[in-house]
Amino acid sequence: MSARPKLVLASGSPRRLQLLQQAGIEPDLLSPVEADETPQKGEAPRSLAKRLARQKAEMAVERSIKSEDLQNSFMIAADTVVAQGRRILPKTETLDQASNCLRLLSGRSHRVYTGVTLVTPKGAMRHRLSESRVRFKRLSQDEMEAYLASGEWRGKAGGYAIQGLAGTFIIKLVGSYTNVVGLPLYETVSLLAGDGYPVHFNWLSQA
Repeated sequence: MSARPKLVLASGSPRRLQLLQQAGIEPDLLSPVEADETPQKGEAPRSLAKRLARQKAEMAVERSIKSEDLQNSFMIAADTVVAQGRRILPKTETLDQASNCLRLLSGRSHRVYTGVTLVTPKGAMRHRLSESRVRFKRLSQDEMEAYLASGEWRGKAGGYAIQGLAGTFIIKLVGSYTNVVGLPLYETVSLLAGDGYPVHFNWLSQA
């Protein structure tokens, strides 16, 4: 069996790595990039997710020019945005931010967008966007206080992770679960397979 091409995940997110591994895809290298995630004036949530995924991919390409390990590789970059209407919720870093997000999400539906950008070894860029709708139950004061005390909200878009404690708050999900976690597998695997990456390489070795 011929060796597969290299794959670089331009993210330090353990959730995105775990999702790729769930699909039987093992990146050869993690190359996190830090982009300014501040929305532009009037920028829609879906546009922000697409722009940041593209920007992170471009940063990864710039880095690859200086590193032999990164050259001639497939590269995946992604960004996830949580929005209540057109209001983009932050990646919560303070208790006040997390509390505000919980109050906005309580008893309402919101949308989660993940932009995914693939850079091929030839330098071509492919883009996909996944959108999911999530509905939270109406949260009691006790539930909010307990969740905030857990600290699980820290660094999470919208102040929660669907695979964590906040999964108990979710009444309904329309769309991709893996999108809400942070990397929509259908779109990601479709991008890779469409440009010739052997997505089933590791499946065969487990037979």
